[in-house]
Amino acid sequence: MMLNGKVAVVTGAGRGIGREIAVLLAKEGAKVVVNDFGGREDGTGGEAKVADDVVKDIKAAGGTAVGNYDAVGTMESGKKIIQTALDRFGKLDILVNNAGILRDRMIFNMAEEEWDGVIKVHLKGTYACTRAAVPLMREQKSGRIINFTSTSGLIGNVGQANYAAAKMGIVGFTRVVALDMAKYNVTANCISPFAWTRLIGTIPTETEAQKKRVEKLKKMSPADIAPLVAYLASDEAQYVSGQVFGVRGKEIFIFSQPRPVRSIHHSEGWTPDRLSEMFKGSLGMHLVPLETSGQVFSYDPLV
Repeated sequence: MMLNGKVAVVTGAGRGIGREIAVLLAKEGAKVVVNDFGGREDGTGGEAKVADDVVKDIKAAGGTAVGNYDAVGTMESGKKIIQTALDRFGKLDILVNNAGILRDRMIFNMAEEEWDGVIKVHLKGTYACTRAAVPLMREQKSGRIINFTSTSGLIGNVGQANYAAAKMGIVGFTRVVALDMAKYNVTANCISPFAWTRLIGTIPTETEAQKKRVEKLKKMSPADIAPLVAYLASDEAQYVSGQVFGVRGKEIFIFSQPRPVRSIHHSEGWTPDRLSEMFKGSLGMHLVPLETSGQVFSYDPLV
């Protein structure tokens, strides 16, 4: 009961990773707002039953939960989601921004609405819910925010320019929230999950590299992600903030913070010719090219 007495909001909690998080937080003693619009993988449609089923499962196991059906992505919906926690449970201690959609397309074919839709749900949705939550956390001088990024943003993935931009944006956003809220005992961290979900099921498998990646993901359960979320949401993790973690099956790892790894200097400054002479043997000596066979980076953790 690590989270006994806490109140949590989990967005996108109707299926997959979000569902497992909501169930475990409730098992650990938190009262949970199960938010899910109930839409399809691309964000269309909507069905309240998706969130309601999770609420029923939590209550059947002896936990406390309530459903919320607002679609993240607007300031109004962010306020409504957080207000649900206040109306039903009187406070908010934990916010898990997990909701997401996919609208994959090669960049030369990607339509504006495909870009805007993904950015709206992932990046603005994370902002909207966080913006509604942090005044409460600031006032009570405590809170935990856990956001979800992806290796599509951290490393890159073919056909996901919109998704990658949103997910990398969430990393920068999280680091700033961690700095802004540090003196109020509010932490903010990111998790990059490796797990088989319905969104992952939409990834193309046209190349051998893509097939290999998907087959590995199929062996990883969404339930493996939830324990780290529960820990980061607890008082035990009060010193952990501004970090990016990864969960791959039974393995948990932490990503390095961006920092310069190599530099060059010239007393007279640089010209294109000087760079051409020195770049390959200095800054460029360890750069890894894209694999032409699968168009994935050779340092992809799943390859």
